[in-house]
Amino acid sequence: MQRSEPNATKLVKILSNLKKQALPHLKARMTSDRELTREVGTPDGLPYEGIRVVEFTHMVMGPTCGMVLADLGAEVIKVEPIGHGHKGDNTRKLLGSGAGFFPMFNRNKKSLALDLKTPEGKEAALRLIATADIVCENFKPGTMKKLGLDYESLKKLNPRLIYVSLKGFLPGPYEHRTALDEVVQMMGGLAYMTGRRGDPLRAGTSVNDIMGGMFGAIGAMAALAQRAQTGEGQEVQSALFENNVFLVAQHMLQYQVTGQAAAPMPERISAWAVYDVFVVKDGEQIFLAVVSDTAWKLFCDAFNYPDLLNDPRLLSNNDRVRARDWLIPILRERLQIFSAAHLSAVFEKNSLPYAPITAPHDLLNDPHLQATGGLAPVELNDGREIQTVLLPLSLNQTRLKVRHSAPRLGQHNEGLLSSLGYNSEEIQKLSHPNEAA
Repeated sequence: MQRSEPNATKLVKILSNLKKQALPHLKARMTSDRELTREVGTPDGLPYEGIRVVEFTHMVMGPTCGMVLADLGAEVIKVEPIGHGHKGDNTRKLLGSGAGFFPMFNRNKKSLALDLKTPEGKEAALRLIATADIVCENFKPGTMKKLGLDYESLKKLNPRLIYVSLKGFLPGPYEHRTALDEVVQMMGGLAYMTGRRGDPLRAGTSVNDIMGGMFGAIGAMAALAQRAQTGEGQEVQSALFENNVFLVAQHMLQYQVTGQAAAPMPERISAWAVYDVFVVKDGEQIFLAVVSDTAWKLFCDAFNYPDLLNDPRLLSNNDRVRARDWLIPILRERLQIFSAAHLSAVFEKNSLPYAPITAPHDLLNDPHLQATGGLAPVELNDGREIQTVLLPLSLNQTRLKVRHSAPRLGQHNEGLLSSLGYNSEEIQKLSHPNEAA
């Protein structure tokens, strides 16, 4: 029985062949930096048009990085696993709180389905990477190296490649650990700050996954700008734990500045005298804030509270902070007779901060989001149409659009593989490895 070649030997041969086969693609993309600058974006287009991103990602963190770049105009190709029991990104099949992950974070992308555990599938991936500007991945440490798709291997094929690695931890003592958003919230101080003392509580969304992906995209943008100067790519790393530490950094500095440890949010000493959720008429809840001396006068005048306005113990914001123990109960008693709608109207009229307590699904009918185009329709793979949320920014007073809903598994195999030089028979074998076997 003939012994198979070691993976390293196979990879060397594949890379050697690819440097020859992909030369036309590389020449087309590896233009001078001046020419590249002209190619990327147009006055009427999106900033990263002309940039090709290949992503090997799942869940939230990695897909968020690719989604940001895709929304900004990059061609983002999501390589999904097939064969060996795989049927694409497992995130496609999540239920419950994960049901929205795939349609939210994979819009504006293409899907290329490959079996990376076969030499043919790996070669197709490498041929694609040879044409790419950016590769993103968020698998466990060592996974990409086993596949021969780590940065050290790929930069030999494409020295201009920017490689974004999104992990649980940056390299160091913790890097071997398996991390999740909840894990780093617990060990990184965020759950302590969000919950009551002795009752840590994770934030109500995937804050570290989403922000970690955003920082990965920011790093990729910085690397693109540096490549325009040096002509060389580089590795960019972003991590959940370090992102979480960044989120609680203000509390770390608070301790060093004041000598006092930050209290969990439910028992914190607020910097503002009135900055609370109030239970009002019919049991409704509303958040109300009075955060300056000018605002305090507006508030007292609006509700006809001259006794509070003229109380010498309440002259400044700091005075009112020190008086919160007796001031807030008085305000709760006085305000509970009003409806949330009435309080909203009074605060709105006087330019005072307020907010109804809103569930996420209620935002689908939010008049501001609807009027400003913050929501956009996308089609699920089963044909249903739902609303998604756009990036929270505008360019030239224009929101970034959804150009394509999240792709079906392997939806773009034929077009992408054909552009890489594969014929119809080869495309069929790559797209359906189980049938070929």
